Amino acid sequence: QVQLVESGGGSVQAGGSLRLSCVASGRTLSSYAVGWFRQAPGKEREFVAVVSWSGGTTVYADSVKGRFTISRDNAKNTVYLQMNSLKPEDTAIYYCVAARSWATQTLLRYPGQYDYWGQGTLVTVSS
Repeated sequence: QVQLVESGGGSVQAGGSLRLSCVASGRTLSSYAVGWFRQAPGKEREFVAVVSWSGGTTVYADSVKGRFTISRDNAKNTVYLQMNSLKPEDTAIYYCVAARSWATQTLLRYPGQYDYWGQGTLVTVSS
């Protein structure tokens, strides 16, 4: 079992930045693909970004490309999401996820591809 705990959420004005962190326990994350989803009020969960086990391959949702950066530190069992140029539409609960296997870019965008989920951290962006 893998337990994922997110931190770093909060309130920020549009144009600001936040960095989310996700620490894993139970097992090392080094062999997992790890990423982030988000869910805004009244909306379905939405893929944000994912990084391969080595950190060498990343995939982003079009809505965050160029503004968000996902990275990982396997020595610390931690994955990060640096969010810049935040917009009000980025307001959501952000969930850290982990998958045992890599997949096509299409499949990686589906929640069912992931085996473990954190509890989420709230990000609020005001205009």
